[in-house]
Amino acid sequence: MTKFIIVSGGVVSGIGKGVIASSTGLLLKMTGLKVTAIKIDPYMNVDAGTMRPTEHGEVYVLNDGGEVDLDLGNYERYLDVTLSRDNNITTGKIYQQVIERERRGDYLGRTVQIVPHVTNAIQDWIERVSKIPVDETGEEPDVCIVELGGTVGDIESAPFIEAMRQFQFRVGHENFALIHVSLVPDMHGEQKTKPTQTTVHALRGLGLLPDLIACRLIVPQPLAKATKEKISMFCHVASEQVIGVHDVVSVYHVPLLLQAQGIVDFLQRRLNLADVGRTEKMLQRGTSLEHRWKTITTDQERLYDRVSIALVGKYTDLKDSYMSVIKALEHSAFRCHRRLILHWVESSDLEPENQDADPKKYHDAWRTIVGAGGILVPGGFGDRGTEGMILAIKWAREQKVPFLGICLGFQLAVVEWARNVMNLPGAKSSEFVADPKDPVVIFMPEISRTHMGGTMRLGLRPTVFQSDTEWSCMRKLYGGGDTIWERHRHRYEVNPTYVERLEASGMSFIGRDEKGERMQLMELRNHPFFVGLQSHPEFCTRPLNPSPPFLGFVSAACGSDVLEQQMGQQLQNFQPPHPREAMIGEQLLIQSLREQLLTPGRERVLSGESEVNIGQEGGDS
Repeated sequence: MTKFIIVSGGVVSGIGKGVIASSTGLLLKMTGLKVTAIKIDPYMNVDAGTMRPTEHGEVYVLNDGGEVDLDLGNYERYLDVTLSRDNNITTGKIYQQVIERERRGDYLGRTVQIVPHVTNAIQDWIERVSKIPVDETGEEPDVCIVELGGTVGDIESAPFIEAMRQFQFRVGHENFALIHVSLVPDMHGEQKTKPTQTTVHALRGLGLLPDLIACRLIVPQPLAKATKEKISMFCHVASEQVIGVHDVVSVYHVPLLLQAQGIVDFLQRRLNLADVGRTEKMLQRGTSLEHRWKTITTDQERLYDRVSIALVGKYTDLKDSYMSVIKALEHSAFRCHRRLILHWVESSDLEPENQDADPKKYHDAWRTIVGAGGILVPGGFGDRGTEGMILAIKWAREQKVPFLGICLGFQLAVVEWARNVMNLPGAKSSEFVADPKDPVVIFMPEISRTHMGGTMRLGLRPTVFQSDTEWSCMRKLYGGGDTIWERHRHRYEVNPTYVERLEASGMSFIGRDEKGERMQLMELRNHPFFVGLQSHPEFCTRPLNPSPPFLGFVSAACGSDVLEQQMGQQLQNFQPPHPREAMIGEQLLIQSLREQLLTPGRERVLSGESEVNIGQEGGDS
């Protein structure tokens, strides 16, 4: 029987449930258990695909093309697993499923209600997904971590709270544990317990009793013994069931912080985890994972050499918009034994008109660009700030500064080259201008122009290295193979009619799709490191297995000798983070997704890569 650990939150949203859920799963994996994770988001959107980054953080993309909450990125990175779109539950998905069943007559004429129909749908979904293998063993997980998004007491969360109240009886007491994360504010040096008392009281009133109370402190000071005892007394739990989570050097220290407070021992007793069978191989794998995790966290504390990176983006007001990019840079810096110094540059601040409108921001932004060891332009949508990005790309190319362009950054690198090397001043993307003079980047012909959700080119796709590319840094960083797999999320591509002229002028598209029609990987030969990818390699980074493009970029920013060293290591040791069965041809990938796409009430006709909606209107899932 699968063991379920529910992680809920109180007082405020964004309290750190995702990191605590991921850390708990990691600690259990260190004991040799197989762990999966599910994120519940109580918003009405079917998925995160149509939300702008400043609304809810980055949209994280999975192998199957699912556009999901960024916390699933935490799960994949910490647990080194591969999840599916079904590991993210939203109110929109549940209501869509229940309404479709009602339209089919599955409820036999009964009145459809929140209880029992919606709550049963939630429980059935969790039970089904918890059994899906997510790691290299191909076996059913032993433990499922379920993170309940939002805050206890929110009206949006009410059906999910009620579903969890019922679920504890469905699976049994010894298979269900609840961790409640609460805020303990520090008021002038005094740790206040009243918010925690209030949220636990509300939770108990809804029929859920916390087994562990994780007290989040937004200060470096740990939870005081007197505070722990007071929470224990007024929240009706033992002192050992109250754990403190204060600010630490990095989030990678949180698992060790929880481990030091006995969370694993408590969960072993509470859920009878000793009765879960574990092979000697699984135990050894867990021990190895624990050793390697402790090594990177210890090494991180001792890093003195620095690497300076400028991230030139358009959503810099909310750092979570680039969560996976930040993690990919951190993982690469760990491997290079450098402390990452990340500078945020709002791309519109670099544009000439800002020199008069806000000269301080303009000069500060350019001072950051000029002083950076590497320049990164990540993905995004829309015209705002793109001219500033192009100027930063031009500086990196001309001044031989290491550069990495992701998705939009890759497309803008092509635009910059066309303008300044090929002397095509009218070069632009058709995303920004309806009919540019030189449309070097165009809308992909098979993409829907009317339905925004789930209609981009999404999910894991292969990229084939072209002949005579053995010189490429990128090919060496990927282990020297012929084909690589990365996750995609885009509607626009390099215009095929310009490719021959672009390459004749010196731009090398070293990686293309299997048909050779789509440009997916670009690298300049006579440059320390100038690379652009149409994919989003940041989605596949792992703390112990950094994303190759980011590793190469950070290495080059450290120096050519570090880049050479990392390329040598990658040629010998690189292992892709994807399951073997996922690394197949693009047409097979599309066929494997067919059943997921052909859901009742939302049928599609697939022809090659094209998808034509013939069902009801609205955002796709």
